Amino acid sequence: MKKTDFTMLTRKYLMLLSGLLFLSNSFAHSINGIVVDQESQGIQNARVSLNGSAKYSMTNGLGEFVLTDVHLGDSIRIESQGYQKQIFLIDNESYFEKHVLFRLIENATELSEVKVTGNRTQLTQTANINLTLQPVRSAQELLTLVPGLFVAQHAGGGKAEQLFLRGFDIDHGTDVALSLDGMPVNMVSHAHGQGYADFHFVMPEVVDKIHFEKGPYDITKGDLATAGSVDFQTREQLSKSFVSGEYGMFDHKKITAGVKILENQRNNAYFAADYFQTDNYFESPQDFRRINFYGKYTGAISPNFKITLSASTFQSSWNASGQIPERAVANGMISRFGAIDNTEGGKTSRSNVQLGVIQKLNASSTLKSDFFVSMYDFSLFSNFTFFLEDSVNGDQIHQYESRKIYGGKSEYKKTFAVNERTIFSFAGGGGFRYDDINNIGLAQTTGRTQLRNLVQLGNINETNLFGYVSGKLEINRFVLSAALRGDNVTFYYNNLKDSVYQPKSLSQAVLLPKVSLLYNVTDDVQLYLKSGIGYHSNDARVLLSSDNLNKKALPLALGTDLGTTWKITKNLLFNGVLWYLLSEQEFVYVGDAGVVEPSGRSQRLGFDAGLTFQPTKWLFLYSNLNYSHARAVSEPKGQNYIPLAPVFTSDGKVQFNFKKGIFATLSYRYMGDRAANEDRSVLAKGYFVNDFTLGYQHKSVVITGIVNNLFNVNWNETQFLTESRLKDESQPVSEIHFTPGTPFSARLQVKFMF
Repeated sequence: MKKTDFTMLTRKYLMLLSGLLFLSNSFAHSINGIVVDQESQGIQNARVSLNGSAKYSMTNGLGEFVLTDVHLGDSIRIESQGYQKQIFLIDNESYFEKHVLFRLIENATELSEVKVTGNRTQLTQTANINLTLQPVRSAQELLTLVPGLFVAQHAGGGKAEQLFLRGFDIDHGTDVALSLDGMPVNMVSHAHGQGYADFHFVMPEVVDKIHFEKGPYDITKGDLATAGSVDFQTREQLSKSFVSGEYGMFDHKKITAGVKILENQRNNAYFAADYFQTDNYFESPQDFRRINFYGKYTGAISPNFKITLSASTFQSSWNASGQIPERAVANGMISRFGAIDNTEGGKTSRSNVQLGVIQKLNASSTLKSDFFVSMYDFSLFSNFTFFLEDSVNGDQIHQYESRKIYGGKSEYKKTFAVNERTIFSFAGGGGFRYDDINNIGLAQTTGRTQLRNLVQLGNINETNLFGYVSGKLEINRFVLSAALRGDNVTFYYNNLKDSVYQPKSLSQAVLLPKVSLLYNVTDDVQLYLKSGIGYHSNDARVLLSSDNLNKKALPLALGTDLGTTWKITKNLLFNGVLWYLLSEQEFVYVGDAGVVEPSGRSQRLGFDAGLTFQPTKWLFLYSNLNYSHARAVSEPKGQNYIPLAPVFTSDGKVQFNFKKGIFATLSYRYMGDRAANEDRSVLAKGYFVNDFTLGYQHKSVVITGIVNNLFNVNWNETQFLTESRLKDESQPVSEIHFTPGTPFSARLQVKFMF
């Protein structure tokens, strides 16, 4: 062969090879990847984006994502709160194989990591930063991580907290839906009050994330989700095994332990337990005792199939000093921490089993299912009016029940990439909840022992069937969501006091449309508009009594939010929202009857504003302000105040985390004066209280001092306008009855990790 022929052949070969390489680089691929942590566990809700493009994908419950139209030479950015941001250069064909792992490294949570843009509002990120920076130490503190949600305890620590949110005195849960890994916490048609949400079976040490929605906008939440909803997600694994002990004033003692049982790339299991006792700060010892157990297993059965199984149980018992009248303190009959009837108190227990399954059906769709079973018992002795009804034996009542709850939900999700800048997501789901409530009763008693009169006794069956569909369209910087949910609730009540068997039943259904529009103005500014309808069910006993057969079983609530999230600088975040809520029906708790009764329509409007600032890695500042204007619609002006509805509330903190292991937090919570009756002639006085924490960590040992009510102010945790009569009074008196808030108290915690 001639030299010139060989040279020409070589040139043609090189040109062909270059052409093939060019075609290979220009050909678009899809990346089917899994984002994992350093222990190879999938990370949910990580944001995977293509550099230089608006295209992105969010990881599912398995940590999986699909990113289309990726070329060799492109780079992808992966971000998730609590992890270092990573950029991966797609420099070889191996990235286009299935199930490629992208590993992230844990990082101290910083405000600079919070992303404003996205397909949902970012308010939950601040709550999760608070949870990460300094773990909370009680179930009550967990609830307060939700901006604007205030809690109050008035029965020795054993009863469910009284809740306040967006102009609602929610009692124990009538208008906010709480859940743990999708399992409802609230109890419908409860012996003490509709929506009763005893959160004390949750150990804060096992909670990993908080997701909340203010207003009736979450399509996955139905009954009771009117003022809002909160879902707590538990950890899939413990970072370290640990044991901790606490000792403090008022005979405060607590021991907690968590142990890793199984840990490898595909399987994780752990067990946690705690025991808590205290006499609290009242003159009559509370003798409060609670024990909790929790265990969880997480397993990746295959790359496309993940299962979680958890079990928990708790029991508690306590004495209570109840709500005391102002006049008894003013005349020196008792002190602020005394009692009129110190035989109040109770006991309760709850055991749960939960099963969760996530299955990847194909590259763009998943199926998620959750099932649960709960066993629950409750017994509570209270005395709200002392000697009003019975001047000899007193007015103590006993409320009690035993129930089993069965439930489940499945949800299918699919994502369609229409083009590079347009993504459509579909979700459809359905489920059920069945409450089997036995021997739910109300009795008049004396000193917990003497039964004077059986007022109510019956059995309740309540079934909730629901389904929903939703669609979300993302076009450039706009995200439009529309959804429709349907709920059908069937009530059944058998009055065991009837001489003949004559159970009653009722079934009603509602349709709940919801819509939202998000606009990511820039990478640092997001605007959103939401509107939707929610509902809260009524108590079965109230609905099925002979004089209430025409009452609405599922009164609706219409809400609208207009808000913004603005990252002013990389270390300063502002969020604000104007909101409105119209409710078809209010709930009024009737203490001596022990039931919740419906009243008229109401409307609420207000604003929430929050500011989060982290000028340095070791300094974190947060403040939240809430205002609400709550009025009854059908009542004349001046007579239309909604009793005990909060008006101004605020909470915040300053937190220090120094490099040498020293950390400290100074926090505050404020609730302004509010009307205690319909014409505001009686006020429930507000309060401003500070707490302080100081700690030191050296390697695997953490020592923490906790002070509640740092400046020892007198404040009332709960207040009610109640008509009562004391033993020596000839006539009843209507005035504020209150439970005093904690005085100055301190305790020390020592924690060992291994």
